[in-house]
Amino acid sequence: MTLAMTPEPAPALPPRGAPRSLLIVEDDAAFRNRLSRAMDKRGFDVVAVAGISEGLDVATRIAPAFAVLDMRLEDGNGLDMVPKLRELRPGIRVVMLTGYGNIATAVSAVKAGAVDYIAKPADADQVEAALLANEADGPLPPPPEHPMSADRVRWEHIQRVFEQCDRNVSETARRLRMHRRTLQRILSKHAPRT
Repeated sequence: MTLAMTPEPAPALPPRGAPRSLLIVEDDAAFRNRLSRAMDKRGFDVVAVAGISEGLDVATRIAPAFAVLDMRLEDGNGLDMVPKLRELRPGIRVVMLTGYGNIATAVSAVKAGAVDYIAKPADADQVEAALLANEADGPLPPPPEHPMSADRVRWEHIQRVFEQCDRNVSETARRLRMHRRTLQRILSKHAPRT
């Protein structure tokens, strides 16, 4: 006797353009499910998927009002989705999540059109606050509990320019207006504590 496996039914999608529709694109299944349940309890119409192609397919059908995107996904970079989501719904509020937080990627996220950038592990309260924050209506969010030190900010900037120069020490030193040996000394050390 053979048992036929029935495919799991696709989740019901919120109506196109729903005011509290939220698309979550996260490849970590446990985190995706936990965040999805938490945001559902907060009144969002949540659709959670694991990758970019699936996320764009859902976004095309529902034109979400909000999106939470992981930066590094198995099938690409979540940043690549931001312009496409903004085409589907110009007023969409996108929050980027990443386990690899640094200044360069935060700047890239904001330039791409994200309203905020949160380093993992992020909780649902942080995500909700970022999604619903309105710069025109209220004060700035409170400063982070443990912001990066000035030394760490400097180190991150040097690392970013070094990567942009294809890890060429001489070119990086020229662009930073720094002596090459000084740059080599900085690059040989570990990152300062945050």
